[in-house]
Amino acid sequence: MGDNLRRYRAIKKALKQLYPKDVKGNQARHMNTLAALISGIVGSRRVSLPDVANKVPDGAKRESRVKRFVRWLQNERIDAEVYFMPFAEALLQGLAARTLVLAIDGSEVGRGCMTLMVSVLYRKRALPLAWIVVQGKKGHFPEDTHIMLLEHVQALVPDESDVIFLGDGEFDGIGLQAAIAACGWSYVCRTAKNTQLCEEGFWFSFEDLGVTPGQCVGIPEVQFTQHAYGPVLAVAWWDTAYDAPIYLVTNLELAEEACDWYRKRFRIETFFSDQKTRGFHLNKSHIADPQRLARLMLAACLAYLWIIFLGVVAKRDGWVTIIHRTDRCDLSLFQLGLALLDHFLNDGLPILVAFQVPLPELC
Repeated sequence: MGDNLRRYRAIKKALKQLYPKDVKGNQARHMNTLAALISGIVGSRRVSLPDVANKVPDGAKRESRVKRFVRWLQNERIDAEVYFMPFAEALLQGLAARTLVLAIDGSEVGRGCMTLMVSVLYRKRALPLAWIVVQGKKGHFPEDTHIMLLEHVQALVPDESDVIFLGDGEFDGIGLQAAIAACGWSYVCRTAKNTQLCEEGFWFSFEDLGVTPGQCVGIPEVQFTQHAYGPVLAVAWWDTAYDAPIYLVTNLELAEEACDWYRKRFRIETFFSDQKTRGFHLNKSHIADPQRLARLMLAACLAYLWIIFLGVVAKRDGWVTIIHRTDRCDLSLFQLGLALLDHFLNDGLPILVAFQVPLPELC
């Protein structure tokens, strides 16, 4: 049995076993196509449909396979709520025993599109939970888009979970802060240097604090922007590793704690780099339609979760010294996962497939 067929069958079996309900008819066929997309993306390390089709063993001509994938991407019945959210919900349930750190950020994808994504941070990696794709070049998303995405993610988070939400740069609205607080979550959001603050009737901006390299200044019990939202903790922080200060607004009590949490937000960049230049080259996709691109990301994100799972297994079960080196490990979880899959295929070993990470106590 060829590698492509073994990989596809293992993914197809896992999807059906892990999906919370039996699928039949069109939904079963859609799930089979999803399995083929995941298998082809991982096999080719590309999201380009012709490259993906080259790694899918269904007996049809490559062009027929490409057309099959195009129809799937065009199908309005294919949405993340049905084909991704059950796996994201299971992922969060497995991680909810500890503080869930959620990060939001945007990036360019496809041709002329941007995605805004919320991920959960895990072992220096960001695991995708929900996203929105729109047409447009690099820039900041409206606050309403942030809130819409937050509502999607809130429905996935187990009740009573301890959550820290990390917001992206140049944030200056109060709606998202209010929405996060209404969830009962803590947050740390970055804002602009000219954002207005008020303390006991005195108005000033973050820039007025004049922090220098190595300084961290926290101003508690202030009102945020001309809307006077708060009270909140305002933080002006210039880590010596950064070229300029970072300005934060948070409902935490300590400035140092807010900075420690915010440092973790940069891990979402590892997801985008793994999906792009170091992994599946999502930025090279020629798809320009936001909805089709969002469906392609559905398959790419499941593929990513699977490879991260394999990377965790590689470390947990002692595969690193076999697939990498014995003295040290220079590979990320994503790179380890790809290497372990190659090892399974090359040596004819059973292919492990899951779209959640092992429980913390097992890692």
